[in-house]
Amino acid sequence: MPRTGARGGPETRRRIAGIASGMFLERGFDEVTVAEIAREAGVSSVTVFNHFPRKEDLFLDRAFDAGELLRSAVRDRPEGMDALASLRTMTLGLVDSGHALSGVDHRSVPFFRTVADSPALISRAREIVDELERTLAEELAHDPSFDGDPALLAALFMAGYRTVMVATARRLLAGARTEDVVDAHRARFESLFEALRTGLPS
Repeated sequence: MPRTGARGGPETRRRIAGIASGMFLERGFDEVTVAEIAREAGVSSVTVFNHFPRKEDLFLDRAFDAGELLRSAVRDRPEGMDALASLRTMTLGLVDSGHALSGVDHRSVPFFRTVADSPALISRAREIVDELERTLAEELAHDPSFDGDPALLAALFMAGYRTVMVATARRLLAGARTEDVVDAHRARFESLFEALRTGLPS
């Protein structure tokens, strides 16, 4: 029986995304239709698309949160902390808290498997990385205390973040336990920020 609840606002968005994610994880992304999700959530397909313009965004719904985290890392950092140090604090904080965006959340394996099994999700994930890169570059460009190249730092940071995440995802999908990859995952992020700060070793 369809669930009932508010028709609009953040609560409805979260509820729709939660229902959709559960269905995708259980049956696979390509096997679930938006109409089925709408029925289960007790809303219309139009309401689903009002909150999520693309079906893929129902599963990759953390993209908005990621963008807000990047903006906050630049805009709301403590006085005296540069943008790179703030990005490092944000990134390692996500890992240490086991955040869903860290790559080492306990739900990471089924999430990664669902994405890996869907060309549509893989393609959309790549687009999201590009969108986040632009978000970070724009935020840096508007920061009067940042005197570097906004586009270059954003590109290098996002490329490095993606590289670490993909490597960890492959290890988890190959059967490694989450607790066994956390230290290496964190160390690679540390290496990323060291390289961004001082350059790669010669």
